[in-house]
Amino acid sequence: MQWKKHKITLSDGSQTEAQAPIIISASRATDIPTFYSDWFINRWEAGYIKWTNPFNGKPLYVSFKDVRVVVFWTKNPRPMFKYLDYMDKNIPNYYFQYSLNDYDKEGYEAKVSSVENRIKTFKELSQRLGKKRVVWRFDPLLLTDTIDVNELLKRVKNIGDQLKDYTEKLVFSFADIAIYKKVKNNLTKEEVPYIEFTPETMEEFAKGISEINKEWGLELGTCSEKIDLEKYGIVHNKCVDDDLMVDLFSHDQELMDFLGVEIEEPSLFETERKVTKKRNLKDKGQREDCGCVMAKDIGQYNTCPHECNYCYANTSKEIAKKNYHNSLNNPNSESIV
Repeated sequence: MQWKKHKITLSDGSQTEAQAPIIISASRATDIPTFYSDWFINRWEAGYIKWTNPFNGKPLYVSFKDVRVVVFWTKNPRPMFKYLDYMDKNIPNYYFQYSLNDYDKEGYEAKVSSVENRIKTFKELSQRLGKKRVVWRFDPLLLTDTIDVNELLKRVKNIGDQLKDYTEKLVFSFADIAIYKKVKNNLTKEEVPYIEFTPETMEEFAKGISEINKEWGLELGTCSEKIDLEKYGIVHNKCVDDDLMVDLFSHDQELMDFLGVEIEEPSLFETERKVTKKRNLKDKGQREDCGCVMAKDIGQYNTCPHECNYCYANTSKEIAKKNYHNSLNNPNSESIV
C-alpha cells in the first residue's frame, strides 16, 4: 500500500507532488521533540516538509494535509512542552514513545539529561496527556563488563518504581550490535566493553522483569525482537500501534477507516465493545520482527546530537553535531538539514 499524493505549493510559489501519509513517525532517525521542535511546528504550519531518502539521496515532499496521528520518539520532550497547547488544537491525534534509560554512571548517553530530570519530565508529560499516551521505553538494554543482567534489572526497577503510575506500558529491546555496522563501529570507537545478549541472558532478563512487574502491573513488550517471551507475559510490541490508536482515538472516523477498523459498542449485557480489523498495515519498510503499522518517518539520519554511544542513526557524533548546528542557522528550512 502506498500513500496518496497531493499537489502542494512551496514557499517560492512553485508546485510539486507530495506524499500524503495518514500516520507520521517523528522520528526513529532523530530526536525531533528535543532538538527540532521549533522546526517541526514551523513545518506543520507550512503544511509540508522536504525529506531526503537516506539510501538513494533523492528528495521528496511530504504533505501534512491527511495526517491523523503523529507518533513522537524522544529522550527529552521538554523543549516541546511550549507547543502542547498548539498541538492539541492543530494535530488531530498524537502520542509519545519516551526512551528513559539509565546509563548515567557510564556516560553512554553523553548529552542526555540526568535520570532524575527525565523522570520528572516524564511525569509532567503524563499528567498533561494521560498515561496511555506516554509509553516508557528502556531501549536498548546494553550489557558490558560492569553491567550484567542483575544490574540492568536494578536500574529498570528504579525507574519503573517511579513511573508505574504514569504509564501503562514498558517496551524494551536487547542491543543488537554485530548485525548493525554503525552500532558496532560507534561502540568500538568509544571503547565500550559491550557484551552481546544471548538467548539465555534474554530469558534471564525477561524472567526478572516479569517478577518485578508483579508490583507495577504494566504491559510489557519487546521492540523488534524475534525471541518469544510470551511465557513471561511479554508481547511483541507495535510502537506505531494501531491497537493503541483504536483505544485512544476511536472517535476519529477517518483514522478508523484507514486502519480498517469497525467498532461495535457493547450491548446491554456486555462490558466491552467489539473491534474488528479488516486490514493488515504492517510496515514493510521496517525490520522483519518489527510490528509497527505503516507510517512515514520524517527524520534524517546523522542529525541527533544526544551522543549516545550505541546509536544506530549516526555515522559519528561529529557529523551529527555539525548537521545539528547547521540546522540552527537555517530555522526556516523545509528539511531538518
